[in-house]
Amino acid sequence: MDLQKLIRDIPDFPKKGIIFKDITTLLKNPAGLNDAAEQILALVKDLGITKVAGIESRGFILGGLLAARLQAGFIPIRKPKKLPAPVYSESYDLEYGTDTIEMHKDAITAGDIVLLHDDLLATGGTAKAACNIIEKAGGKIVHISFIIELAFLHGKDKLQGYEISSLIKYDGE
Repeated sequence: MDLQKLIRDIPDFPKKGIIFKDITTLLKNPAGLNDAAEQILALVKDLGITKVAGIESRGFILGGLLAARLQAGFIPIRKPKKLPAPVYSESYDLEYGTDTIEMHKDAITAGDIVLLHDDLLATGGTAKAACNIIEKAGGKIVHISFIIELAFLHGKDKLQGYEISSLIKYDGE
């Protein structure tokens, strides 16, 4: 299935000049959602994954589905002050400032084999921050998966040393 045909472009969102790649049109399509999950599973099914970490919020959707199919636990990586127990925190740079993500300190046990999933790879800052807190907790990241990669923003550069896959790549806006 050509998943790219299920992605909707939203011009000037969240600000003028940006073309937002909307995955909700893929998610609402049962065949597209299943195909996306199956494509990622084909890449990671034999890696011994014990936990899938998904980045808020769209990374939760496919991340949860992948965890269930892999019979692995699911770990939410969230924005600040959304998790009730003690957390690891990591801040990262954005083009317009900084942001922070958090993960429960007890989410990962030393030696857990982790798949990190998010919907979109842009500059790589969020994914790199997630890698840092997963590794701080003792997890071993064996793969990072994305639905979409905006290759022209060179996000993979921040993630050197990790096995990365993207189902859809855009080389330009």
